[in-house]
Amino acid sequence: MKIKETKLNIIQAGQKAVEELIKVAKEKIVDSEDDISADRLKNAAATKKLAIFDAFEILNRIEEEKNLLEGKPKEEKKERVFKFAEGRSK
Repeated sequence: MKIKETKLNIIQAGQKAVEELIKVAKEKIVDSEDDISADRLKNAAATKKLAIFDAFEILNRIEEEKNLLEGKPKEEKKERVFKFAEGRSK
């Protein structure tokens, strides 16, 4: 089946993408000792947040696709919303 092979290739590519996103998430937010503007720090933190959430989203999709390929029933999933302190304070 060509479609099954293609899906497996996509899953492998997704796993590699997650590894790259993990590398981004592990890096320092800023790597200079100089005084850093709040705007620059905020942008760097947002980039890290995006990398982390994208990695989780990709992993969830990989798991769903693996289950479909293995013929496992689709699970009901609860929507979990994560917010940083800034979002909760409003």
